[in-house]
Amino acid sequence: MSSGWKSVIFTALMAAVVSGAVTWTSAVWIMRERQPANLHAIVHQKLDLTAQQDHALDAIEARFAARRPALEAEVRKANRELAAAIAASKGDTPEVQAAVDHFHVAMGDLQKATIAHVFEMRAVLTPAQARIFDEAVVDALSQDAG
Repeated sequence: MSSGWKSVIFTALMAAVVSGAVTWTSAVWIMRERQPANLHAIVHQKLDLTAQQDHALDAIEARFAARRPALEAEVRKANRELAAAIAASKGDTPEVQAAVDHFHVAMGDLQKATIAHVFEMRAVLTPAQARIFDEAVVDALSQDAG
């Protein structure tokens, strides 16, 4: 097989790998995006909040809503860097590993901020409300795990 055909096949295979990785990442991202809406519905529709709790939770949610886009943007940026590093490499290079590390850090930062947000919300609840909230969080995480 000539060198030109090897290059074409290699490029096609790399494009397929990158495409698959991006598709998988997007699917995981979309599934995670559904979770806060469910948690939000449980908090505001099933917990019989007092006006004070509702006000406190609105403030907590507003702070997280302001912070979350930057965290998500960093995840998307890291994902693009990983795609570019894979496309430019001939294998598992230090550039690919650096991009993987950046992606892990960005996803970790988003996950840590989300968990901190969940616990900040929980602190506003009564013990009875917190039990319902905890069950919803555990159920959501269990469903996400497959």
